[in-house]
Amino acid sequence: MSVATQPKPDTAETNRSHRDMANAIRALAMDAVQKANSGHPGMPMGMADVATVLFRDFMRIDPSKPDWPDRDRFVLSNGHGSMLLYAIHHLLGYADMTIDEIKNFRQIGSRTAGHPEYGHALGIETTTGPLGQGIATAVGMALAERMHNARFGDDLVDHRTYVIAGDGCLMEGISHEAIDLAGHLKLNKLVVLFDDNGISIDGKTSLATSMDQVARFKAAGWNAVHVDGHDQEAVRAALEEAQTSDKPTMIACKTIIGFGAPKLAGSEKSHGAALGDEEIAGARKALAWTSEPFVLPDPVVKAWREIAEKGAGIRAEWEKRHAAAANKVVFDASVRCDLPADFAEKMAGYRRQLAEEKPKLATRKSSEATLNFVNDLTELTVGGSADLTHSVFTLTKGMQSVQADSYGGRYIHYGIREHAMAAAMNGLALHGGFIPYGGTFLVFSDYMRGGMRLSAIMSQRVIYVLTHDSIGLGEDGPTHQPIEHLAMLRATPNYLVFRPADAIETAEAWEIALTEKRPSVLSLSRQNLPTVRAHDVSQNLSRKGAYVLKESDGERDVTILATGSEIEIALNAADKLSGEGIKAAVVSMPCWRLFEEQDAGYRKSVIGTAPRVAIEAAGDFGWDRWIGETGRFIGMHGFGASGPAPKLYEHFGITADAAVKAAKELCGK
Repeated sequence: MSVATQPKPDTAETNRSHRDMANAIRALAMDAVQKANSGHPGMPMGMADVATVLFRDFMRIDPSKPDWPDRDRFVLSNGHGSMLLYAIHHLLGYADMTIDEIKNFRQIGSRTAGHPEYGHALGIETTTGPLGQGIATAVGMALAERMHNARFGDDLVDHRTYVIAGDGCLMEGISHEAIDLAGHLKLNKLVVLFDDNGISIDGKTSLATSMDQVARFKAAGWNAVHVDGHDQEAVRAALEEAQTSDKPTMIACKTIIGFGAPKLAGSEKSHGAALGDEEIAGARKALAWTSEPFVLPDPVVKAWREIAEKGAGIRAEWEKRHAAAANKVVFDASVRCDLPADFAEKMAGYRRQLAEEKPKLATRKSSEATLNFVNDLTELTVGGSADLTHSVFTLTKGMQSVQADSYGGRYIHYGIREHAMAAAMNGLALHGGFIPYGGTFLVFSDYMRGGMRLSAIMSQRVIYVLTHDSIGLGEDGPTHQPIEHLAMLRATPNYLVFRPADAIETAEAWEIALTEKRPSVLSLSRQNLPTVRAHDVSQNLSRKGAYVLKESDGERDVTILATGSEIEIALNAADKLSGEGIKAAVVSMPCWRLFEEQDAGYRKSVIGTAPRVAIEAAGDFGWDRWIGETGRFIGMHGFGASGPAPKLYEHFGITADAAVKAAKELCGK
C-alpha cells in the first residue's frame, strides 16, 4: 500500500478532474476559515480526496429533495471539520448553501455554523461536534435502516450510513460502546471512514494513544482495512468491498492533515486556526489551484453537479417503486411517525380505567402498564434498556428482541452502554420511522449526558425512562441514589422532565412524551405509590405542568408543593395541618417546564399567595423559584445512605411531620 504523499503533477485527464474536485473542497475550506479567522481547515484538506470518492461514486442523495426517505445518510462525526460538509453541499448545489453562506462561515445567523447543526441547513443529518457522538448516532441510524427494512422490504428501505470520524472520535469512550454494539448487531450498511492523520490538538496522537484502531474494530466484529487516503483508487476499492460486506466496515484512511499547505501540512498547527495568506498562497501553488478565493472553475462545478443529477435519477426510481407499493400509505405514516388518530381518546379511556382501579404501584410499574397499553396502540415505539430491562420495566408483552440478522423486533438490548444508548436513540429518531425509548437508573443519566443534551439541541422525540429516582431505592446507597440529577435535567433547555406521583400522572406523562417533538425524561419510583388523583381524570392535567391536587377549605394558610413519591407525604401533611385548623393546599408539579410555559394567570392561580413548603427527595437547587425567599424546602442537602427506604426518609427528615413543622413556622402557628 502506498504511503500518503504531497500532491504530484498528474497529466491524466480523469485523475486531474478527480483531483480538482477534491481541491475545490480544500480551497473553499481554507478560504472560508481564513475569512472568518476561525475554524478548522486541516481536516477538510486532509479528507477531501476520501470525501470526493465517497460522494462521487457511492452516496445516494438528491440535493433537490434532501429528506428523501431512502437516501444514504452521511455523518461528519469530527464536526469541527464542518467546512468539508459545507463545501460539498455548495458544490452539489444544495439550495441553501450559497457562496455567500460559505463566506459567512461561523457568523451569527449563517447556515454555516462552526459545527454542523441539525435543522440549520439542508442535508445535515445530525448535530456533531462533541467527539464520538456522530459515530454513535450513526449506529442508531444504521440500526433504524435495518429495522425499517425488516418492516417494509428492500424496495422501500435499502440505504447505507457513512461516517467520517477522526482520532478524537475514536479516543472518546462512547466510540467503544458504539462500535461494540454495531459489530454485535452486524450492521453491515454502516461504513466508517477513519481520518487516520495521527494528529490531535496537542500534537501527534502518539502522545496519548498507541491503539491499533483496525485491530480494535476487527475485535468488535467489523471488517477493517488500511488505505492511503490520498489514493482515490485505493479508497474506491475499499468502499466497493464494503458494499457487499456482512459486517460493518471501517476504512482507516492514512491522510495528511492540512494536505497541500507547504509548511503546516502534517502539523497540529493546521488543525484549528486559519492558515494565513502566505500559507494559502503556497497551498494554491502546490495544488495547482489558480482560482481566486471563493471562485470555482466551471468544469469542477459541473462535475459535482453531475453527482446531484445522478442522485435525482436514483431518487426518481425509488419514487416509482414507492408509488407502486401496496403498503406505501403505512410506510409514509411510519416515516412521519404519525400516532393513531384516536390516540388522545384512547389515552383518556385508559386514565378512566386507572381511576376506577386505583392501583398502588411503583411508578416504574405504572410506566410498564402504560407501555403495555401504548405498544398495542402503535408500532412506532421501540424500546430498550442498558441491561436493566427487569428493573426499569421497558419490555412489554409480545415485544421481540432485535438481534443480528433478525431486525424485525421492537426491543433493543443496548448492553451496559448508557451513553451509546442515548446517541443510538437519537439516530433512531433522526432516521424516522420510530419513537425510541430507553431505560436505566436516573443516577446513570450522568453516563449519557452528552447524548441526552444533543436530544434537546436537535429537538428529537427521544424518551428516557429513568427509574430508582430518589433515596427511595433504598439499600443500594448513595452511589445509586440520585440527588442533583433532577436539577441538572430541569436546567437543560428544551427538556420535559416528568416526576409523576401515581399511575394516572405516569400515563399522562407518557401521552405527552409521545406527542411532543422534544425529548422527555420520566423520573420513576422504585417504591409503591397510591393513586392520588382518581377524582379528576377528564383532562390530562400533567400537560399544565402543575395543578392543584388538593385545595384548602377556604383561603389558604399554606401551599405545599411536591412531585412524585413525595406527593403522598404532602397529602398526609395537609391532613395533619387541617386537623390543627391550618388550611393547606397541595400542588402536584410533575413537569416544571410545562408549568413555566403556562400563562402568568394560571401559574398564580396554582401557586397562590400563601407561604409555601416544597417536598422532594432530591437536592433543593431550583426550588427557590417556586417557594420564594421565605419558603421552606424538605428534601436532601447532601448525598444519601444505604438502608431501607422508609428509614432513609425518616433519617433525612423527609416526612409529613417535618412538613407540618415547617408550615406552622411559616404561618406563625
